[in-house]
Order: sequence, then structure tokens, then C-alpha cells
Amino acid sequence: MNKPTSLYIGLMSGTSLDGIDAVLASIASSGEAILMEAVSLPFSPELRQSLLDLQAPGHNEIQRENQAANALALAYAEITHKLLQKAELEPKQISAIGAHGQTIRHQAHLAGHLAFTHQTLNAALLAELTAIDVIADFRSRDVAAGGHGAPLVPSFHAQQFASDQAVAVLNIGGIANLSILSTNGAVLGFDCGPGNMLMDAWIADQQGFAFDDDGTWASQGNVHQALLDQMLSEAFFSKKPPKSTGRDDFHLDWLKDQIGGHNINAEDVQASLLHLTAMTALQALATHAPQTVQLIICGGGARNTALIGAFKAHASDVFKAPLNIVTSDAFGIDPQLVEGLAFAWLAWAHKEKRPANLPAVTGAKGPRILGACYPA
Repeated sequence: MNKPTSLYIGLMSGTSLDGIDAVLASIASSGEAILMEAVSLPFSPELRQSLLDLQAPGHNEIQRENQAANALALAYAEITHKLLQKAELEPKQISAIGAHGQTIRHQAHLAGHLAFTHQTLNAALLAELTAIDVIADFRSRDVAAGGHGAPLVPSFHAQQFASDQAVAVLNIGGIANLSILSTNGAVLGFDCGPGNMLMDAWIADQQGFAFDDDGTWASQGNVHQALLDQMLSEAFFSKKPPKSTGRDDFHLDWLKDQIGGHNINAEDVQASLLHLTAMTALQALATHAPQTVQLIICGGGARNTALIGAFKAHASDVFKAPLNIVTSDAFGIDPQLVEGLAFAWLAWAHKEKRPANLPAVTGAKGPRILGACYPA
């Protein structure tokens, strides 16, 4: 028999490459997850750079990737110990760790068995260091079944946020992904475009900062309409779901190609990128779920006041009826921790032998149990 509730840890380090979020979740046999504790840990500059370098082909990358996978396992173990200490728990009290790893390639769009996605992490080392079962490599099983392996969080969003209204959940990490929750129980989800990634890349290139805190720099600029229109014409945005994307498609070189020979103030580029994130998400939502009445925003982008303001400013142009825009704070969950909570839930689903992909979202041939288990 299943226990009424079990404790799981979710570890998430996303496309933004800013660090690791660790959450402790109590998960009921029904699948309802309650956030108990959380800890965040920034990447060391060395680990961040090594993971960033692996985003593109380079010399001796097999050795460099394995060393980065080991270093990431060490960082995951460190934050796990901090979380256990904060919660005053022992490893034996945790059912499993759901560990996302760091995506360094995502080529799920390739034809047939050429498709793949790869998240680097030495999960065996993490299990050894924590003395807790580790569930990792969540995406590849869905890809093997013909899916994109992304996004995986819509099944969790449906578990946590579905209501008697037409609701959508937008996770704004490096990439932005939508979960559309219909009143009849149907779920649609897909990556809708860049989230923070291009804004982070541009401010790092121009000013040396890792991110635009609260959208302050973007707020100093003005939208360059020609640049924004050109970026909006990117083929990915009009592509029908299922679809997923990542650094393979949107990166600094892509942005510089978009700018081309135009003489545009750097802060105006940043302002245009901020509105690109808002407009692509809203347009995708209006195209696929115009009846949506509430948009719940989570992820690091939910903390960008200027970005949330852009969403609210554009919503009235895109939607005929009022769209209520809130962050997951309204549901008692820190927006930064929703994805970590989702991977704790995905570890629970693996242990319960419960399929956790949604074929209507990823394009897989059918439901699949996700992840691989590395016993303690």
C-alpha cells in the first residue's frame, strides 16, 4: 500500500545557468505536492562557464562534459545536504531525489531516431554522495517514443493548478513554456520562445552582468519596432505544437544576426527582447486558447517587474476579454521554485510507475514512465 504522503527532493538548474533550486516536497498518494522547504545555490563561476562552454561543440568535449557532470553532481549533493539540514531530516527519510541535470543539447526536432536530448549529470555519483535514490534523465524516454521530451511540467501544472476556469501556466526560465489547462481536463503545452535567455545573454555581452535585475536596464530603453518585428518573424513562433526549443535555436549569435547592420542603442535592444518574451507568449496563448481567463506566471521571469508590466500592457491588445495575470505566489508557491517542485513530483511519478508525459504536449506515441533510477 502507498503511504499517505512521502517526501521527495526536486533539484532544478535551468537554461538560464544561474544556479540550483532544491525543494523538499510532501507528496500525497493522489499526487498533490506541498512545498515544505527550499534552498537555492548559485553556480560557481567555474561551473557556470564550463556548462556554458558545453552549449556548443568544442575541443575535448567528452572529457570536459564528464568533468562538468561530476562537478554538477557535487553541487547538487551540496545543496541536498543544506536542504536536509534546514529541514532537520536524514537521507533515509527521503523517498528519492528528482534531478533534472543541465541541458547541453536539445535536438528533438531531428527526424526519426536522429532526435535526441541530453542533460549532463553524474546521477550515480549524486546517489553515492547523498545516500538517496536519484531519478534522472527524465526527457530521453519521451524522445525515444517520438516526442520532444519537453515541456514535461504541464502534467504537474495540471495536477497543481487546474480549476473550473480556463487557466494557463507560463514558466519563464531561460526558455518560456506554456501549459494550457482546459475546463474539460484537456492539457496542451509547448515551448513558446525565449524567456530570460536572450536578455541575460545581451546584458552579459554589453555590461558584464549575469541578468537584468528587475528589468531595470530594459526599462531605460525603448522598443525598436523594426527589430522586434524581425524577431517576431522567426519561423519557430508560427510553428504548430508540439514544439520545443533551447540554446540551439536562440542565442547571442542569433540576436546579433537579427540586429545585423542596424545601429541600435544597447538598452533599446534589451527593451525589445523583453517585449519579445511577453508578446510571443501572449500571441501563442491567444492562438491556442483565446478563452483563457487567468495566466499564472512562474519561473525567474516572474520576479522581473518590467516584464510582468509588459505582459499586462500587451494583454489588452491580444485578448478581447480581460486576462487576469498573476504569479504563482497567489497559490502559495514561490515562482522560482515551481520547476523544482515539478521534478520532485516527476520523481514521485517514476517511483509510483505513473506515466508523466503528455503525448498531446510532447508528441510522443503514448504515455511513458519517465526517468532512470540510480539506487542509493
